[in-house]
Amino acid sequence: MDPGDDPLVGSHAGAHGRVVVSGVVLTDEHEPLLHFSEDPSITRFAPHVPPTNPTHEPAVWAIDAEHAPVYWFPRECPRGSVWASDDAQQAILHERFLTTASRVHATELAWLDRMRTVELYVYELDREAFEEWPPAEGQWISRDVVEPLAVRPLGDLLDLHVQSAIELRFVPDLSTFWGEVVASGLPFSGVRLR
Repeated sequence: MDPGDDPLVGSHAGAHGRVVVSGVVLTDEHEPLLHFSEDPSITRFAPHVPPTNPTHEPAVWAIDAEHAPVYWFPRECPRGSVWASDDAQQAILHERFLTTASRVHATELAWLDRMRTVELYVYELDREAFEEWPPAEGQWISRDVVEPLAVRPLGDLLDLHVQSAIELRFVPDLSTFWGEVVASGLPFSGVRLR
């Protein structure tokens, strides 16, 4: 996971409800930061330049629990996310996306099998080693080597969306969904959309 290599994050990211990771509710600002990977054997995270953001300084990237659901996908999977932070936004989300959920994720149909079978792991990282990365709310960076506090399997990604009341859509063409997201004026995030 390199949150910093993804500039497609809406400027008004906000609360989207209860976040559950492997059965543990993570919403407290004092909780560890998170990093998602398909590799369960990382013993240290070294600063690096993200391949999709080659002008950024070397850093270790992490995400807070509130914004973590957009990383509940295989690493290379393109996806878009849109959510509501208040009642007015919920009304827009309901009207434009025909949902009663407060958050909607979408990826392409071709990723369904990989979503079912990928083994994704969540690393906990000490928040004290990081500083907020202002271009994207919820993302944090460290310029130092960081050792994880813990790692555990994330579990079934489809079930994780269900547990967290996040509507997950599989669409033939993600660009149509993404166009609606950007035009909606709602908080959003997109990963691997280039």
